[in-house]
Amino acid sequence: MATNLKNLSDYDPGRIPDASNLKFGIVVSEWNEEITSALLEGAVNTLKKHQAAPENIFIKTVPGSFELTFGARIVARNYSPDAVICLGCVIKGETPHFNYICQSVSQGITELNLDYEIPFIFGVLTTNNLKEARDRAGGKYGNKGDEAAVTAIKMALLRHV
Repeated sequence: MATNLKNLSDYDPGRIPDASNLKFGIVVSEWNEEITSALLEGAVNTLKKHQAAPENIFIKTVPGSFELTFGARIVARNYSPDAVICLGCVIKGETPHFNYICQSVSQGITELNLDYEIPFIFGVLTTNNLKEARDRAGGKYGNKGDEAAVTAIKMALLRHV
């Protein structure tokens, strides 16, 4: 569903399981920090809202979205989380660089999901401009960080079925 048809922060909290016994890794890109810090805040607040203990949320930064996959792998190996959330923002520019980064990050996160026994959550905004990114990082379309945290909780518990 297109983001402009659904608010990323709009969900039924009663349908989200308790996360108090889960550990989460979050890897966040420093590039486009205005946006990624808002995504991080949304993810952390949502995890805590669903009882994740602050000491069970491990946050690491990487320089850019391209580095998210390596950072996520390191977090998975060193912290043994139940899920890893990857947060970044790639804004389209005037060169094809946008396409290469988006493809690499999505492929890298897909490979991590296949190679590990834990879920890696795609919380990367890929937008045409800064306004679209702001709209999805706490603006009029909610916060992709909230959505990523909810997904991480659900997928982490799916592992234990």
